[in-house]
Amino acid sequence: MGSGTYYPGSTNYPQQLQHHLYAALPPHREANQANQRTARDFFIDENLRQTLARKSEASLMAIPNSTLPTAIAHYHSLVPLVHNSQKADTLFGYKSHAYRATSVHDGKLYCLRRLQGYRVNETSSEYAIRNIQQNWSRVRNSNVVSVHLAFTNSSFGDSSLIFVTDFHPLAETLAQRHFASVHRYTNRYSASHVPEQTIWGYMVQIANALKSIHSAGLAARVLDASKILLTSEGQIALNACGILDVIQAGTDQTLADLQRMDLHLLGKLVLALGSSNASHHNQAKALESFTRLYSSRMRAVTNWLLDCISAKANDTIDDFASRISSEILSTFDSFGHSKNALQSALARELENSRIARLSMKIHNITERPEYEHDRQWAEHGSRYCIKLFRDYVFHQVDAHGNPVLDLAHMLGCLNKVDVGTEEKIQLTTRDEETCMVVSYKELKGCIDGAWQDLKRRSAS
Repeated sequence: MGSGTYYPGSTNYPQQLQHHLYAALPPHREANQANQRTARDFFIDENLRQTLARKSEASLMAIPNSTLPTAIAHYHSLVPLVHNSQKADTLFGYKSHAYRATSVHDGKLYCLRRLQGYRVNETSSEYAIRNIQQNWSRVRNSNVVSVHLAFTNSSFGDSSLIFVTDFHPLAETLAQRHFASVHRYTNRYSASHVPEQTIWGYMVQIANALKSIHSAGLAARVLDASKILLTSEGQIALNACGILDVIQAGTDQTLADLQRMDLHLLGKLVLALGSSNASHHNQAKALESFTRLYSSRMRAVTNWLLDCISAKANDTIDDFASRISSEILSTFDSFGHSKNALQSALARELENSRIARLSMKIHNITERPEYEHDRQWAEHGSRYCIKLFRDYVFHQVDAHGNPVLDLAHMLGCLNKVDVGTEEKIQLTTRDEETCMVVSYKELKGCIDGAWQDLKRRSAS
């Protein structure tokens, strides 16, 4: 197969390097002996693989015999998302439900947030709904769940307000992570201590989100632990943005007041996380607990945020960013290490497509019953050595006839034949009466020739 088949639009793709000999990208793994290495050393990290697999599974999960509407506007295949909605009525004044859905326009997955029983009563609300897409499309930030559209709909049997946002599979809220359970009788959250470095990381990312939102002439207005998502380990995203723009349309508060309120709400969120109390009705008691657990710098920044709501305050997100500049650098460094680790894992998977293509070629060429009596395709000569090579790679046995499952042997042989090295190997028939010595370069030529012949036959 030519390189153009796999790299569309490329007419001068460079010759394949001997990638099986390349040096791995940093960060480097510990130097173990050959006998200490395992199969997973050749592939993606198992924890990362499982995380990605679970996210894929969550994206494809379906609910049989669902009673949900078959479609909402141009979104179909609705699946309810289980979220902690303890504060939904308090935040929005309406019962809130979330669904995963697929768009008929682009086939991508989105999250539909439904506010049950909402009715448009004022002209300002209608205007706000129409402008959600225009206003929030200007905010594209990794720490903000993108808002795409808002509309009213009656497919659920009532008047509902629907917000369309990005879908993040297996995301959990800060409330679920840090306020894991609710007491049965007191209805209060129980939580464990949150490390100071973790809170700094959250503050820096929320500051990044608020900078983008405020620069677009908007305000987040919702900074509650139940509406901030952990999209991956250590990375958060503000959710439910734009909802209060519709529900509380026509408010008398100025944009500057709303943006200062964002900073105040961030202070309350930090206080809730630090005092392990999601409600913190008694702020003085929460501050007392917070003071015992965290550094003076953390306390000073939190007090500054809480004071942003005062009438004399004239602070902005830029002022806050300047106060946490050192923590911004630390968080940037942390994300840089994460990026390097992911890039290293990706580089290890770079050549998987080559091995997959070569394996498919070999198994397409060998053991074709439709050409069993075709003299021009008889398994002799070049095709016979391909068959023996297939046995040499995949059908190895030990002295007792037991199968040998040596992954390093399989990968090494396939890599060598893919680049066509001059190294020679001895191939033996299953009855051990015939053997031949060929180089990987000769095997590569045999496989390419047989594959081209097979392609001509398939096209005729």
